[in-house]
Amino acid sequence: MSHFKLVKTCPHSQARAGELVTSHGIVPTPAFMPVGSQATVKTLIPEELQNLGVRIILGNTYHLYLRPGVEVVTGMGGLHRFMAWPGPILTDSGGYQLFSLSPLCKVVEEGVHFRSHIDGSQHFLSPEQVIALQEKLGADIIMTLDHCPAYGDGLEVVRSATERSHRWAERCRQAQTRQDQSLYPIVQGGTFTELRRHSARTLASLDFPGYGIGGLSLGEGKEIMLAMLEESLTELPLDKPRYLMGVGSPDDLVAGVARGVDLFDSALPTRVARTGALYTRQGRRNIRNASWQRHDGPIDPGCDCYTCRTFTGAYLHHLFKAEELLAYRLATLHNVRFIIRLMAEMRQAISEGNFPSFSQDFLASYQPTDEEVRVEQKQKWLRSRRERMNYKEA
Repeated sequence: MSHFKLVKTCPHSQARAGELVTSHGIVPTPAFMPVGSQATVKTLIPEELQNLGVRIILGNTYHLYLRPGVEVVTGMGGLHRFMAWPGPILTDSGGYQLFSLSPLCKVVEEGVHFRSHIDGSQHFLSPEQVIALQEKLGADIIMTLDHCPAYGDGLEVVRSATERSHRWAERCRQAQTRQDQSLYPIVQGGTFTELRRHSARTLASLDFPGYGIGGLSLGEGKEIMLAMLEESLTELPLDKPRYLMGVGSPDDLVAGVARGVDLFDSALPTRVARTGALYTRQGRRNIRNASWQRHDGPIDPGCDCYTCRTFTGAYLHHLFKAEELLAYRLATLHNVRFIIRLMAEMRQAISEGNFPSFSQDFLASYQPTDEEVRVEQKQKWLRSRRERMNYKEA
């Protein structure tokens, strides 16, 4: 089982540096986990991830259950061997995927009935089954099955989902048989202050080895997200790791660390890379824009990634306009390295006691995506995902 130790706390903020010790290696925190839902971080090989500074990645039980099947992964020696990743792995339970595919699923007290987005076949997963699947996959950290309500759901709907998540967390712990895996429950509560506090308090009282914070960055504004994060963190123990799920924009990572978050995951850096959106200290830049056509220099002069050390902005612009496959790899290499380097810089700032000034300087220069555009894009992505996955219902 993994364990966590605090190394340094910031005297002028809630930021903290720590170490998450697992049987597959030590993860310095704060840390970001690239998403490898289907046993791969899109376009990158494990050696490249290691060279980028990645120490832990995320896999997804829902996707691996449907394809290639957990029994296949088990037969190949478990998830680490199957994907040739030597470092720690955290597997999500699939609760968020079931939420995002809500037209295809029905939640009952026993678990979740759902239709596969791949072939339309019918399935059922209970909290106990989710634990059994994750034990077979063999990740270092596993998550409880939770009921994630949608942004905008009313108080009673969110209360019911939150209480169900608590009951499922207890069932997951009772079902756990492997002692070498750390099981984290997931705080819910939507955007309701008292529910957030109640959820965190309830789960903290059960003394899990770490805690996920879910149900955020689902379309609510940034101010609301950060407020609900603060409410959740207030009730969680200081000596356990806190994992903010599904949040990955650079400015949100800095804001999350400032409030005491230790772990993050998101598909955002790799997803936007494939659209040509590349991170710089000044914000995201669209390499498809005509202004890059004759740019005779790296995308980000301060970046040490292979892409920036080797190629000009003009070359990347050409690759994206020509729809060459190399474009997606080079952009992903850059974005992942940018995020991993940002996490390392924050850890160093915490260790040196100057995190507040680092945070202030970074946020002063980084231009985030317009808030209205950001919310609209998130909601549009969720809608399009549901529409794509719902084609079998037609």
